[in-house]
Amino acid sequence: MSQTPDASSTPNESSPKRDIKDDIVWHAHTVTREDREAKLGQRGVVIWFTGLSGCGKSTIANELDRLLLDRRAACTLLDGDNVRHGLCAPPAVLSEEHSEEFASRFGLGFGPIDREENIRRIGAVTELFASAGVITLAAFVSPYQRDRDRVRKTIESSGQKGDFLEVFVDTPLEVCQQRDPKGLYQKALAGEIKNFTGISDPYDAPPNPEVHLKWKEGQTPHEQASVILQELENRGILKSKRG
Repeated sequence: MSQTPDASSTPNESSPKRDIKDDIVWHAHTVTREDREAKLGQRGVVIWFTGLSGCGKSTIANELDRLLLDRRAACTLLDGDNVRHGLCAPPAVLSEEHSEEFASRFGLGFGPIDREENIRRIGAVTELFASAGVITLAAFVSPYQRDRDRVRKTIESSGQKGDFLEVFVDTPLEVCQQRDPKGLYQKALAGEIKNFTGISDPYDAPPNPEVHLKWKEGQTPHEQASVILQELENRGILKSKRG
């Protein structure tokens, strides 16, 4: 037997539309961040590497990852190119498994808005890792200061001030172009790649990074990673090896 819907619950044109965010409620965890950090014996932080393509971000981050692991730290590394294969894949990759509509809607290119969403997604992931007490390394061009500042706000709002360390790998454009390990600058200069940071798109250099790695002839990735490691010790994020 069919029932007539209650008129009070039947939507009509004059009824205000519900905002779906009103139905999303934060669920408190039984195990707290403090519990996890105490178990690991460390503080969860995000070390965010930014700089031009070819500046050495990923190489230095990998070296720091190894140094942290040697110190028995719980750490992980998120790299720009690797994340573009999955979480932030472009439409062409998503269309291999999903519809064109899905790929067009959720795939990310390299235009300003796509870059903004790319960093927003990464920021959310790094916040999850940091909240679990993990030292999280993130190596991304992340060219816009406003996007990096948003990630900082996200990380520090869920933890404490100082949980986000910006590392500016300050390598001159001409050096990055000479290296050009993936041949991207050559393609960008030839007009084959649009929205390429440093060539056709701008880069906002960090005005006050926690660590400023200025390029020096002959300096090794190990030496640069060691500078960051020392900063972590100075800030009490990592215990001194001597102590």
